Amino acid sequence: MAPRTPENITRHELIGLEAEVLEDSNPCNVNTRGTVINETMKTLVIDDGGAKRIAKKNAVFKFKLNSKSVKVEGWALAGRPEDRVKKKIKRRW
Repeated sequence: MAPRTPENITRHELIGLEAEVLEDSNPCNVNTRGTVINETMKTLVIDDGGAKRIAKKNAVFKFKLNSKSVKVEGWALAGRPEDRVKKKIKRRW
């Protein structure tokens, strides 16, 4: 598989990446930043000193890839991680 780039991040594994929540329907989650430690069909678990579960659907995330940052809308990450790597998503951001 090709290395993670800003163009194909939605088709790669997210566990281990540095993430920040830019927007969320729950204001308590905004500005949460840390390492993604788990991913389910509808949530990301971010370690920010304690595990915080963030719903993908209503959030906007920023992931750090090497020296670049990528902003991704949560709806683009929705679905089981093993199925997400197979589907094609038109990039709208």
